[in-house]
Amino acid sequence: MNAASVRLVYFSPTHTTERILEAIAAGAWAHETVRLDLTPPTPARGLVEVSGEELAILGAPVYGGRIPSEAARRLRRVSGNLTPAVAVVLYGNRAYEDALLELCDLASERGFVPFAAGAFIGEHSFSTETVSLAHGRPDAEDLRRAAAFGRRIREELELLGALHPPPVLQVPGSRPYREVGSGQGVAPLTREATCTLCGSCAAACPTGAVAVGGAVTTDADACILCCACVKSCPSGARVLEDERLRKTMAWLSQHCAERKEPETYLLGRV
Repeated sequence: MNAASVRLVYFSPTHTTERILEAIAAGAWAHETVRLDLTPPTPARGLVEVSGEELAILGAPVYGGRIPSEAARRLRRVSGNLTPAVAVVLYGNRAYEDALLELCDLASERGFVPFAAGAFIGEHSFSTETVSLAHGRPDAEDLRRAAAFGRRIREELELLGALHPPPVLQVPGSRPYREVGSGQGVAPLTREATCTLCGSCAAACPTGAVAVGGAVTTDADACILCCACVKSCPSGARVLEDERLRKTMAWLSQHCAERKEPETYLLGRV
């Protein structure tokens, strides 16, 4: 079968997922690409339907081996109509555990037909200049592999016939999915001495947890620890100082330093 266009649907606070999806699309198609960015705190209201004539590439980051609940909630506003789909997750060089399976399940639940999937590596949300966790990824090699995956997707799609009954794509993961903590009550802090009140942190926050007035305030319960505010701050005023996070960062730096490479899946092929 052929697709008239490619639809990118993603939640990507620090833009790593977005960059990989764009590279996959560039390899898969040279013509029309439509973007549906679910990251802003006030995305377009109502349901969005993707036709069966499009190829959908769905993407989300991995937090604790799962799709962030906020990303899943927003992805459920999008529906397909036996739309061929590619599920893509980005993780910070530790593990993606049940996240890819969860995204494939969610896609199927919403009327998409996942026939390809991939787990790519992006700079960890907690990565800093002093504690490097997949720093700078996706890099040039990751993007090259993403484009090559896109070409394989195009070849596979051309071989596919009718998607009814929907084929079953096998990816790693277990059901029920692993449980993850809420993380509520923990959020990046602002060092007032170096803060310029520029508002970059508030603009980058996907949940609207950060507000800038005479000072920067953060609703820790609304924070999902994506650290978009930290990575977007031009003066380095947004920081992670919670002791629990510091211990997690130290463990990750010690045990997850070895470079991991993308893993991709197609019907009947790895």
